[in-house]
Amino acid sequence: MGAPVQNLASQAQKDSLAGGGVSAKRHNRHLFSNILFRYYFLFSILALCVVLGLVIVFIGKTALLLFARISPPDFFFSFNWTPEEEAFGAAAFIVNTLSLTALTLLIAVPVSVGMAVLCAEIAPAWLKSFIRPVLDLLVGIPSIVYGYVGLTVLLPFLRRVSGEGLGDGLLAAALVLALMVLPTICRISDDAIIAVPRKYRDAAYALGSTRLQVIMRVVLPAASRGIISAVILGMTRAVGETMAVVMVIGNTPQLAKTLFTPSSVLTSNIVMQISNVEFDSAWNYALHMMAFLLLLISFVLILIIRVLGRKRGDAA
Repeated sequence: MGAPVQNLASQAQKDSLAGGGVSAKRHNRHLFSNILFRYYFLFSILALCVVLGLVIVFIGKTALLLFARISPPDFFFSFNWTPEEEAFGAAAFIVNTLSLTALTLLIAVPVSVGMAVLCAEIAPAWLKSFIRPVLDLLVGIPSIVYGYVGLTVLLPFLRRVSGEGLGDGLLAAALVLALMVLPTICRISDDAIIAVPRKYRDAAYALGSTRLQVIMRVVLPAASRGIISAVILGMTRAVGETMAVVMVIGNTPQLAKTLFTPSSVLTSNIVMQISNVEFDSAWNYALHMMAFLLLLISFVLILIIRVLGRKRGDAA
């Protein structure tokens, strides 16, 4: 009896040692995988930061070379853009860009927020399941498609309605951009409204509020930071959009005095002229300064979103 028991104990000890070896190998393999992925992700983040830094340095360094040729007031406050005569006043493009962005938001924000309220608070489930996938599909459509639709459908319609000879200008560009940013603002606003706790609504209804009062006085104020973030993201896309704007705005370097004046904004002027200039020229430096301004505007808008998101997290 002693010998079989001893053999069984010896075999169990060997199995335990073998199992411990397998466990140690598995642990070492998982540890190596974790370390590998950690350094891979760290490298990816650092590479992204380096690329972004190089873009900023390159554009900023090239843009600042402009002020060795002309003074900053001549660039920022002059409306005279005639590069052939060494006049690089970008005020018209800056004003047109701000005007186009404001007009786009004026058209898109009420419709987007209204659709978000419809999806989150009013629409039945079957309608929500239809609207949200459609909005997601609109987000993924390339901007060139929106521009082509604006060129072939919107501009002829505006010519018939307004009696203008061309129809292009700020209004056409704003309508196209509004259609482009509407899904983004709507979906993010929808998520912000859904995130409002149900107890806020229940408390308002318990006090005798109507649905409209609950939406206007409780839900929208509670979701305001998320809605503002959605609007700023839409503004960022509107400011930086190029191809759709190029196809419908008219691409004329002048200040837009009416909604149907062919004009140009920072992005459209850059894309229309950058291929025709020499690198070591004031004209090229002026175009780089326009790109640098767009970059700064985007950074400021994203910084505002981050601040709003931090405040919303603190409030929660």
